[in-house]
Amino acid sequence: MRHRAKGRQLSRTSAHRRALLNNMATSLFKHEGINTTEAKAKELRPFAEKLITLARRGDLHARRLAGRKIKDREVLGRLFAELGPRFAARPGGYTRILKMGHRPGDGADVARIELLAE
Repeated sequence: MRHRAKGRQLSRTSAHRRALLNNMATSLFKHEGINTTEAKAKELRPFAEKLITLARRGDLHARRLAGRKIKDREVLGRLFAELGPRFAARPGGYTRILKMGHRPGDGADVARIELLAE
């Protein structure tokens, strides 16, 4: 039974899943869009949007909280210098997920998650 079990396991341990989301969020903020499986994209969306909300706050505590997840200092600086102010007037919904079809090797559903232009 899955009573009160939130999120997808993605066939990983909790530490591996946390590292995966940290790395995917770093790549998303670096390149403004990544291709991945649909399940991973759906798990990444709330994770990344919470980090953007921290960047909108912009204070030192928010930077330290985001620094726990984003290990690359350049990407962290970009998150607070560019992406936070870019979405300052937007009340959430900073990403979009586009379904791209099936992966040729194993038939997995592939999706593109990207940051909105505004």
